Amino acid sequence: MSSVPPLVTLHVWRVPRRAVGQAFLRMAIDPQRLRRLPGVSFAKLLGTGTGTGFGPGDADLTRFAAIVAWETDSGDQELGAAGAAWDRVAAGRARVTLTPIMSRGKWSRRLPFGDGAHRPGRTDGMVLALTRARLRPSKALTFWRAVPPVARELAAAPGLLGRFGIGEAPVGWQGTVSVWRSAADLTAFAYRQPEHRAVIARTPVARWYAEDLFARFAVRDISGDKAVLGWREGEQ
Repeated sequence: MSSVPPLVTLHVWRVPRRAVGQAFLRMAIDPQRLRRLPGVSFAKLLGTGTGTGFGPGDADLTRFAAIVAWETDSGDQELGAAGAAWDRVAAGRARVTLTPIMSRGKWSRRLPFGDGAHRPGRTDGMVLALTRARLRPSKALTFWRAVPPVARELAAAPGLLGRFGIGEAPVGWQGTVSVWRSAADLTAFAYRQPEHRAVIARTPVARWYAEDLFARFAVRDISGDKAVLGWREGEQ
């Protein structure tokens, strides 16, 4: 079992359309820079989508994200020159500070947030769920066809505060980020909504994924522009 990082940060940037070319350049330059930062045990730079379809047409070319796991929790973890470069490009930005609650599965053959049940204590506040999968090429179309009903359920789910899709190149390496008012709200969606339950039941038989991961985090802090996180209108 891998160790559980004490701190995980999610960084999301909204860039103006005129700066999309600069953002793609940063996507090529910055992944290694992030992984080489002192104290970083895992880092991914990601494209994003609306989270409504997860197919190629769902991509949002004006929003980008980074997920970073840290070996220590000194409270001063920053992204260095890479983060400063993204801040200069961005028109809006948000940072979510997280404590891992549990993680199941692998990402790039690694266990970035630990493995199995590791609960640091009672979680009374907001939680963030992260899903990530590498689709089998032969199964991608059937997966994408199964997603829209689940996405509609998610959009209307009680307690959902914000959500967006995440993706890596090539197409088929994708996932979701969702923020919930409470762990109970997330659990109610995951196991009680009929379309989502049907997809969960179908997954072992359909064998959509070559690799997948599900992780849950306690939200310690959100700073910046929540709209960048796909925040629901009217939510605080």
